[in-house]
Amino acid sequence: MFRRDRCRLVFFSTIIAILSALAGCGAMDTAAGRVANPSLEKVELLVSAAVSMADSLQDIQAMYEKKQPQVALRFSFGASGSLRRQIEQGAPVDLFLSAGEQNMKSLADAQIVDGDDHSALFSNELVVIVPADSALSIRQMEDLLSANVKSVAIGDPRTVPAGMYAQEALASMNAWEPLQSKTVFGNNVRQVLAYVETGNADAGMVYKTDALATDKVKAVLAVDSGSHRPIHYYIGIVKETKHREQAKAFYHFLQGQEARDIFTRYGFGNVR
Repeated sequence: MFRRDRCRLVFFSTIIAILSALAGCGAMDTAAGRVANPSLEKVELLVSAAVSMADSLQDIQAMYEKKQPQVALRFSFGASGSLRRQIEQGAPVDLFLSAGEQNMKSLADAQIVDGDDHSALFSNELVVIVPADSALSIRQMEDLLSANVKSVAIGDPRTVPAGMYAQEALASMNAWEPLQSKTVFGNNVRQVLAYVETGNADAGMVYKTDALATDKVKAVLAVDSGSHRPIHYYIGIVKETKHREQAKAFYHFLQGQEARDIFTRYGFGNVR
């Protein structure tokens, strides 16, 4: 009798230990960007991101979903200002990746993004591009005013951070107003890139990372970083997210070394 009771005790103790171990596997380490959720139902995270991040984030998506198969990432790419307005109007977004500080600051000031849940992610540079087969000689910003340059594409400064930086750079040399007659505005930086790729604009101003993404244009001039405010990208978690733990884990993952290696490969720099 005693032997039978002892066997039962060992059996139930073993079951309890196994269940405890399984429960432990369901724990979450958000600081390391890991979410171990044993649920079979996938959690979908909607990430609104500056379109200049599209290529790098698609690589990160493949990596992250392989590491975390219970999380599905869905991206909405566009101009940072337009995405910010969508979030302000109640779009069900979990995380926001902005190409400029001001849009993130606006959401933080409005308590839509928590002050503790947003930070600078990386930096970028502004360059002047022309079609790959262009014979135009542009060695300084003033050359954009030349009669040989018929049209210059930039992002709409009201909603596109790259356009805002371009406006600041041109204004610093008193060229913003004189250039208006031949300026073509794009709804986002990738549209500006497309204008130059197709020859619908003789020149354009985009991020270095955009110029590196295609062989249909060439960067002919790096814009002086002192002529505009620093180009820093920001990441933030939207307060109304219904998946805070998963959003927090991805937030930390994007700041980790694996993601940073991908961003660096696409030409993004560290925040100084």
